[in-house]
Amino acid sequence: MAVCRRAGTVPHRSMAPLGRRFRPPPDAGGRPAPGRRAGRGFPGGGGAMAASPGALRRAGNEEFRRGQYGPAAELYSRALAQLEAGGDATAEERSVLLANRAACRLKDGACSLCVADCTSALELVPFGIKPLLRRAAAYEALERYPLAYVDYKTALQVDCSVQAAHDGVNRMTKALLEKDGVNWRQKLPPIPTVPVSAQMRWSIPSAQAPGANTPAGTAPKGERDDTAAGMERAKLLKEEGNEFVKKGNHKKAVEKYSESLKLNKECATYTNRALCYLTLKQYKEAAQDCTEALKLDPKNVKALYRRAQALKELKDYKSSIADIKSLLKTEPKNTAALRLLQELNRA
Repeated sequence: MAVCRRAGTVPHRSMAPLGRRFRPPPDAGGRPAPGRRAGRGFPGGGGAMAASPGALRRAGNEEFRRGQYGPAAELYSRALAQLEAGGDATAEERSVLLANRAACRLKDGACSLCVADCTSALELVPFGIKPLLRRAAAYEALERYPLAYVDYKTALQVDCSVQAAHDGVNRMTKALLEKDGVNWRQKLPPIPTVPVSAQMRWSIPSAQAPGANTPAGTAPKGERDDTAAGMERAKLLKEEGNEFVKKGNHKKAVEKYSESLKLNKECATYTNRALCYLTLKQYKEAAQDCTEALKLDPKNVKALYRRAQALKELKDYKSSIADIKSLLKTEPKNTAALRLLQELNRA
């Protein structure tokens, strides 16, 4: 497990080993560097500083594969320095090298340096999936769970099939629920809305275009996917609803969530609207929204908890207890659910 070099930091117990979750290579392709250590043995006999940025990057990839993360980071740094000195480097090339170096930092436990490199990479090429995931992992190791959650959620907007991001969201949800209670979402920083152009698969870099993040399945130029446009609009409306919740304007949030659901019936939007209905004491509507969410995700913790809350207020204690018991099968140590069960048993 990557452990951050920061006094007093203890990784959250639900964290999966970072070494298993992230297996970079940075960018595939190119010959392995014949040298065994950074800066030696480059073709042409000129040493590391005489090698081209491409040769340095390939040598860094080889060192990374061998588990030599410090030498790999040094090679990526030299490649970056040469590109910047030349003045003709593309944003893509620099972003890939920064993301590669960030992977080395993460493996070595230098999490703050990893965050800095990923942030620089994302400034050059926004919504890159690798720097998002690596920065999220670094934030998680630093116990900066809200920021990790935001990065994992952003990565899922780019590519919803990334299992590491799904797993990260689940871990952060549990950690934040334990830390801040049921209203933990209100303390989150804003989650950026990823444009449709970035909401697609980013391919693994090819030998022909080292380090390139090439989107797959792009629609022909000039055409617009109506489904994608609707999904983008639905996400935007949901985020607007979230902002109204943070401001305490639950009626306006309900309006935004309702508009979003017309375009895309998403589990999270139903549970968000249910939270608003609970606050507004519209318990039947809250229970109904949770039921709709559970049709989409039968084990959704928030839907089970919020429906239990609504059913309690409606004095359907038996059904409320059943929901809490179902929730506890998934999360036996959920403190909010255990507390609600105690209240129900006394009712």
